[in-house]
Amino acid sequence: MQKVWGATFGLLSAVVFILVLFSDFFPFGGYASQRFMLAGILALTVSFLLTVLVYRYGLGVFRAIWPACLVASGFGLLAFPFTGVLYSWSEPGMYAAFFLSFVLLGSLPMSDEQKQNGVIALVSVAAVALLFYGGTTIAIYLFALSDDVASLSNYIPWGFASIRYWSHLATWLLPLLPLAVLMGPLRDQKLWRIFVGLGAGLWWWIVFLSSSRGTMLGLAFGVLVAVILIGRPTLSWLKVFLRYLVYGVLIWLCLSILIPSLLLDEVSLRALKTDTSGRVPLFIEAWRMSLENFPFGMGPQSWLTHDILTEEYQRSPKFGHPHNMYLMWAAEYGWLLIGALLLLAGQAMRLFWQRRAEVRVGDHNELALPLAAFTASVSAALLHAGVSAVFMAPGSMLIGFLVLSVFWALITPESAPVKPQHPRRRLAAAGVVALVMGTLCVYWFSEVWEYHQAMESDQQFYQQNVPAGTLPRFWFHGNFPRHPDQMP
Repeated sequence: MQKVWGATFGLLSAVVFILVLFSDFFPFGGYASQRFMLAGILALTVSFLLTVLVYRYGLGVFRAIWPACLVASGFGLLAFPFTGVLYSWSEPGMYAAFFLSFVLLGSLPMSDEQKQNGVIALVSVAAVALLFYGGTTIAIYLFALSDDVASLSNYIPWGFASIRYWSHLATWLLPLLPLAVLMGPLRDQKLWRIFVGLGAGLWWWIVFLSSSRGTMLGLAFGVLVAVILIGRPTLSWLKVFLRYLVYGVLIWLCLSILIPSLLLDEVSLRALKTDTSGRVPLFIEAWRMSLENFPFGMGPQSWLTHDILTEEYQRSPKFGHPHNMYLMWAAEYGWLLIGALLLLAGQAMRLFWQRRAEVRVGDHNELALPLAAFTASVSAALLHAGVSAVFMAPGSMLIGFLVLSVFWALITPESAPVKPQHPRRRLAAAGVVALVMGTLCVYWFSEVWEYHQAMESDQQFYQQNVPAGTLPRFWFHGNFPRHPDQMP
């Protein structure tokens, strides 16, 4: 069991980064390939880990993960009254498996040394992947300049259907990159430190180039939380983080200002907006939805199918979600689910506070740096989710699954549960868990596949008869099913 956190986690991280950053080279299109990958990873993680943990430690394992179980069952139970809606289990099944899977993976009994190995595996893979992506971005940058393209933000970042989906990854990953030169066997290698710094600087450059406000605000908030809560042990991490930020500013000045001004007649920069980009009417609509069937919500994907409640949203541009994950969950699954999520957040805060105390008194100095970095990453992503689909876009959810799993492992106390007696009972219980979870996962994945086929069949009618544009949600053609007035 403990070996799962070592080489297997590193291999899983590599596969995820390849698919997320270079998804255009995979079948079904990048968005759909990532969604299928996410569904497969979540289904296997939940069914396998629950079965093995119950077999090894009995039903007592549920005492440590009951808030996550409550969230997972909440998605299912609150979606149950709406089973007549088309493909009503696709999204609640995904969310239930997502929250349960990272808690399960992060709760595996392991030593602090094994947790460090997981951290090193993830941040090393991330550093290499981000460097390759940045290097390819430079090639695209040179081609754009050779074609006299003034507006670089039309081509960079590349490989994503929307700038927002790339910015989600930057929010998750930029706080982690300093760990690549502070931990691991390569931390003293000068060439490795140069490569990591270059990759980080290029990603910061893209943040500035694309004016990713959610990422900027999220990172500022996450860093502030980590520094205030953890204190002095964060200083070496903070120093490297700020150094990479300076690298990004210098690269931006060079690649976005100096070179284009020398080679092109004009320099076109993406403006940093100070308005809400039309999000307020969406927030108000989601809030009104959450009160319609209080506290149970209006059902999965009801944002797409409900009768519009407010005049402001009636007149505003439409999207596949309200650009606020918390209001979307409240609108569709009700405030009961938000209460369950708060219980899970409360458990995380309690575990974090215990680990923080250990780090500050020097009992676990080796975990101070990763705790600071992952706290900043998760805090940044949670804030970013209040203004964007951080927990909807499949690429962001894949990276978030890895980051949240490591974060949960870092805040979980080092322990080795005592194997209980009655092996036959444990075997029987594990068999029941395997049967139930296997059946649920197979049913859910089959609906995900059928949903994809139906979505593809609907595309031609949608493009010809529904002038609403592309509204990505579960699938890239995310406005299906939609309001009955727009259905064939």
